[in-house]
Amino acid sequence: MGRLRDAWLTFIKHTLNKGTSALARSGRGPFSLVIHVGRKSGRQFETPIMVASAPDGFVAELTYGEDVNWYRNIVAAGGCRLLVHGVEHTVIGVEPYPTDLGRRAFGFPARLVLQVLRRREFRLLRTAEAARAG
Repeated sequence: MGRLRDAWLTFIKHTLNKGTSALARSGRGPFSLVIHVGRKSGRQFETPIMVASAPDGFVAELTYGEDVNWYRNIVAAGGCRLLVHGVEHTVIGVEPYPTDLGRRAFGFPARLVLQVLRRREFRLLRTAEAARAG
């Protein structure tokens, strides 16, 4: 990662993420919380993200790409917990998700914003609950 990008992600982590994490824990607002374990430290972390419902779980847009700690941690662990609107889900797998389906999952107007910003990196966070239901 570049220095500017590293600095930006550190700034977000220590400022914006605190407020959005609190919103996610409360079940209000558009944010969800990824609860994951560090690859090296073994510590538990919480990272706010936005997800959309999908038949097999939830779709996440990788705003900062694959080279962010929360994503690398859940891939290494093979899953995580995901708090969505106050309900905890167990993520049992992470898979690439088609761009067009990823954008559509978020609905209007978010879909339009994702298209204008040319967002192409989506991942399916497959949940145990969806696997049992299917």
